Formats: sequence, structure tokens, C-alpha cells
Amino acid sequence: MLEINDDIRIPLAEIRFTYVRSSGPGGQNVNKVASKAVMRWTPGDDSTIPVSAMERFRKLFPRCVTGEGEIVLSSQRTRDALKNKEDCLNKLRDMLHQVLQEPKRRIKTKPTRGSVLRRLENKARQAKKKRERQRPDF
Repeated sequence: MLEINDDIRIPLAEIRFTYVRSSGPGGQNVNKVASKAVMRWTPGDDSTIPVSAMERFRKLFPRCVTGEGEIVLSSQRTRDALKNKEDCLNKLRDMLHQVLQEPKRRIKTKPTRGSVLRRLENKARQAKKKRERQRPDF
């Protein structure tokens, strides 16, 4: 069971792992051992993850979601397949933590009177500078 928070748990039976040959360090071993872990998870309709969070997941991590809605993550950080599997699960947990936090709504504000005056003064100063650069009109 992959625990995301107190309310959300994902059964490991829903997550599929495959192992492929990894690139990177490993010497001659890299050509023989499949240590790269590839995780595939399709969140179903009965999933405890809110629909709004899944929409944010698709928006924040578009490269991890296939067209069918399957989430695909991989890890090849270590030479050990089990450690890479744990790394994939940690990546998924971190991503879900990120999307479960509702973004704060922006409160519209008006610029202060001082900032408006500074902007207009700067604008007038720039206009004067450019006016003085022009050839005098006789």
C-alpha cells in the first residue's frame, strides 16, 4: 500500500512495474542486468484521488501522462532494481503531494498611488530625455 496522506492510499496491486536495461554506469554489468524500473499506474474512477488533483497532475506533469491517462515514471538512479522501484514510488508520492495542495487564488489589487506617480514621473523623464536628443527645430 502506497500511502500518500491520511486519506489517500494506492494499492500496490494497481501499479505495474517492468524492468529494462539501464543506461549509465555499471561497466559490463549494464549490458546484462535489467535494473531500470518503469512504473505504470492507471488511476481508475474509484480512485481516492480527487478529479481536480488529477487535472492538476496532467497540467503540471504532461510528460508523465499518456493519452489514455496512464501515469508512467521511470528510475535508473542506482544499479539495484528494487531501489529504483522504491525511487519510482517516492517520485509518484512527491508528485501527488504537489498536486493535492490547492493553489491559492490570486487576489486582485490596485497599484498604490505612489507607484503610479513614480511610473508616470519615470515615463516623463524618459520622454524628456528623448525629446532633448532630437535635432533642434529652427
